Amino acid sequence: MSTMPLAIPAVETPWTLPSKGRVGMLSLITAESAIFTIFVVAYIFYIGKSLSGPTPQQVLRIPIFNTICLLSSSLTIHLAVSALEAGKSLRFKLLWFLTFALGAIFIIGTGHEWHHLIYDQGLTISTNLFGTTYYSLVGLHAFHVTVGLVGLGTVLALAPADKVKQEHAYQAGVLSLYWHFVDAVWVVVFTVVYIVGR
Repeated sequence: MSTMPLAIPAVETPWTLPSKGRVGMLSLITAESAIFTIFVVAYIFYIGKSLSGPTPQQVLRIPIFNTICLLSSSLTIHLAVSALEAGKSLRFKLLWFLTFALGAIFIIGTGHEWHHLIYDQGLTISTNLFGTTYYSLVGLHAFHVTVGLVGLGTVLALAPADKVKQEHAYQAGVLSLYWHFVDAVWVVVFTVVYIVGR
């Protein structure tokens, strides 16, 4: 008499609600992505349509150092969150500070670039279509970096008093999603403005 193997019933994993913080941040990123898409498309549409100078080829310098700083900050914030998850408080503080410093360098570099364009090259937001679309797109990104720096700075201000602990790694991770988004957007902006647009 042959024995049939008994079928083992599949164990269903219980469904849990997705994280509110992560869902909220991803929803914000989706909405912001739509806004950036509109600005990028407008910039591309108006490339070469300015009736007067200066033109991008005449005045834009490729911000390589600023770009390296901002993109490097994605790595440092990832490592910072990982350090916090592992309970390595000092390493977290150093990496989080480095992330903030790299972002601040980027914003200062953008300020220097704008000073050069406005006072040395005479390019303002009302000079021509290029000026309007350039300051709108790059300014929108700079605003988002500044908002990110406020968030990073708030955590940085709380960290020395040991108010940012291992159990806060999740919240730090949610904030890091925004920072990764800002960095990813810069790749698009950099490509459109400084490579395609020139």
